[in-house]
Amino acid sequence: MTDPAEVLLPTSETGIPITLIPAGEWENTRRRLSAVARAWCEANAFQGQPGRSLAVPGSSGAIEQVLAGGQGDAGGFALSRLCRVLPEGNYRLAGTPADASLIALGWCLEAYGFAAYRKTPQTVARLVCPPGVDRAAVLSAARASYLVRDLVNTPASDMGPEELEAAASKLARAHKAKFTVVSGKALEKGFPMIHAVGRASPRAPRLIDFTWGPARAPKVTLVGKGVCFDTGGLDIKPASGMALMKKDMGGAANVLGLAQMIMDAKLKVRLRVLIPAVENAISGNAFRPGDVLRSRKGITVEIGNTDAEGRLVLGDALALADEEAPELLIDMATLTGAARVALGPDLPPFYTDDDELADSIARAGRAENDPVWRLPLWQAYNRLFESSVADLNNAGESGFAGSITAALFLKRFVEKARAHVHFDVFAWTPSALPGRPRGGEAQAMRALFRVIRERYA
Repeated sequence: MTDPAEVLLPTSETGIPITLIPAGEWENTRRRLSAVARAWCEANAFQGQPGRSLAVPGSSGAIEQVLAGGQGDAGGFALSRLCRVLPEGNYRLAGTPADASLIALGWCLEAYGFAAYRKTPQTVARLVCPPGVDRAAVLSAARASYLVRDLVNTPASDMGPEELEAAASKLARAHKAKFTVVSGKALEKGFPMIHAVGRASPRAPRLIDFTWGPARAPKVTLVGKGVCFDTGGLDIKPASGMALMKKDMGGAANVLGLAQMIMDAKLKVRLRVLIPAVENAISGNAFRPGDVLRSRKGITVEIGNTDAEGRLVLGDALALADEEAPELLIDMATLTGAARVALGPDLPPFYTDDDELADSIARAGRAENDPVWRLPLWQAYNRLFESSVADLNNAGESGFAGSITAALFLKRFVEKARAHVHFDVFAWTPSALPGRPRGGEAQAMRALFRVIRERYA
């Protein structure tokens, strides 16, 4: 499915009813069924179990209604599995549950398929948008997720710095945003760490920069890591470590999806998007372990490991973002394996020293079924990336607290922003979940949109 509007139909359409059965409500539901339907449920050992559904035929043999058990652990996305389980056709919810918007969104997200390299026909069941649900808002969130997934799923052969620039430019043009790119000598002079990380690749590094909205509106700046492929550089990754490195631009993809939602909603902000787009490759001019780089901010960084490149390109981009003191500065990056070890693939950590902002993000994550978890900016761990020859070491000698030290490293490049939050996302679903097919994934995007919308509606 390439457009969620094809699967979430207008409320005026008709469809086969789907009856949701909350936990503990099976007997009440059963009593309201016809004798034939009760017998059908008994024959199929269906008792409204969480995660189970049953299509109930009518007298003609066609499906008359669908019974669906409780949500289980998947929350509002649990019903999305029906999108692929049910025969092709139109369906509607019987009644309007409290989480109808999440059910509609999960249905759209489940329908996604990445078909750029194969044209296998895909048939899915369609859902009539429940009454009272803002269909346009659901479609905006779904389309933003489709954008993120498409960008992350595209192999690096077709998604290098130039192609990432093209995707950002297309989005900017669609919303009449001002779009610029810094590359070549200007990049080397103004953003030396971005240039150093990307210079070994024949695919030239660049800094993508676009702005949208009134100049006097509150400034919201999004920075996304755009490492389109990461070999690890001279500290080369093993084959297993490189297998998913096409997704190392997942931070950039997520901020583009978030930007699309903000612009679609016409929020009253001055939006700026910054994406350092590079490929961390190997050649004779690759940056080396032990090199000392001078950042845009003037901070010198000793290279402890060339595979800790994401924080280098983000450091220069954050320094630029910070120069205009935005109201809210958000950076997103597929930054550390340590974050996955700590919280797994589904729960991205975030870091901020703004308690009010942290609370609002956590609440939004729960409300949007977009889970996130705050980890601490533990200042004592600054010692873990000290250098004897420069201001900082990009990796340090210890493997402890890798996600926290990466966040602390980035914090050194932000001084003027009123609020700053860093997200260490995985941007990938390794095993399919309801509403989350295997592959590239938008993480924290919907939660952040909710926070920004509430702040700047």
